[in-house]
Amino acid sequence: MPFDLTVWVLTPLIIFLARVCDVSISTIRIILLSRGNRRIAPVLGFFEVIIWLIAIRQIFQHLDNVMAFIAYGAGFAAGTWMGMLIEEKLALGYLAVRAIVMSDDKSLLTALAEANHGVTTFVGEGRDGAVRLVFTIIRRKQLPEVIEIINATHPHAFISVADVRSAREGIIPGAGYKLGGWPLPGFRKGK
Repeated sequence: MPFDLTVWVLTPLIIFLARVCDVSISTIRIILLSRGNRRIAPVLGFFEVIIWLIAIRQIFQHLDNVMAFIAYGAGFAAGTWMGMLIEEKLALGYLAVRAIVMSDDKSLLTALAEANHGVTTFVGEGRDGAVRLVFTIIRRKQLPEVIEIINATHPHAFISVADVRSAREGIIPGAGYKLGGWPLPGFRKGK
């Protein structure tokens, strides 16, 4: 039996690319849903399923082709990786950054305010005595900048970062105006 380029190369390639696309879309859709963005998720879901149907149709038409199965699995793995890369580049959503510092926090507060970040501070008690908690909500893409500011003013600060699903009545990160409603990411100008 002669080598058939369509069966052994093109069909697996179509399956692989379809899986990369539908799994990438699925990864982004799930991330959007987990962050409370329900507007675009159904649209992404529609395209995800259409592309998946194209891939699965090719599999059922070529059940005797082991390369089609390998392409299906490899496309799933590559699509997961690609979806995470895309989401990382888009930097969707908001983060809560908390820095616990042992010394005076004025330099950190000033640096964050100059970078146009809203900041709240608390006095607390740690294992070794009094501490200050500096709290800010930022866009995900601003995280490297904020970490750099914290490290520059307080190199030994304890820093924690968490996703923010919703927030109300505060300063919009980097925008310089007040937040006036629920939920994130539907920020709008305040009163």
